Amino acid sequence: MDPVSAHEVTQLLQAWGAGDEEALKRLMELVYAELHRLAAHYMAAEPSGHVLQTTALVNEVYVRLVDVKHVGWQDRAHFFALCAQLMRRILIDFARSRNYQKRGGRFVHVELHEAATLSLETGPEILAVDEALKRLEAVDPRKSKVVELRFFGGLTVEETAQVLQVSVETVMRDWRLSKAWLLRELSVGAGDGS
Repeated sequence: MDPVSAHEVTQLLQAWGAGDEEALKRLMELVYAELHRLAAHYMAAEPSGHVLQTTALVNEVYVRLVDVKHVGWQDRAHFFALCAQLMRRILIDFARSRNYQKRGGRFVHVELHEAATLSLETGPEILAVDEALKRLEAVDPRKSKVVELRFFGGLTVEETAQVLQVSVETVMRDWRLSKAWLLRELSVGAGDGS
């Protein structure tokens, strides 16, 4: 997105935050392609005909944004950070609604990059990543946010640094340490039957 568009996004966010409902519609028209790219990040490995499609994920984000009230929007990066958080919640809610953990089902060992694909067969993995991410948040909230923005939001290292207002090097270090921590947590969960 060019700087003019980023400025326009910020203006629309501020107008929406001030109560201009039309601003949200104009905002969504402006950022739809980027949100679709983020959603496609999750759905790329899915077969056609999957229950949850890329466009449906974007539409669900829009529906949830309509209900967001009283947010002091800062800028484009803040908006995409919230959208990443919404996508995470939607994907987790979807996995849970499909009853992946029927009768105490167990999590299996999964590589972090494999858990990014959401399908009927990988529901437990996305839930395992979500639970591990909650544990990481208790230990180090910033590292958890880095994972959420990069893994669930599909943001680049540079975009993540902008959202968190830290250096690119800090994001890269947090990303590397977080992946190692989460992989260890997922391996422990798989090994002990939890």
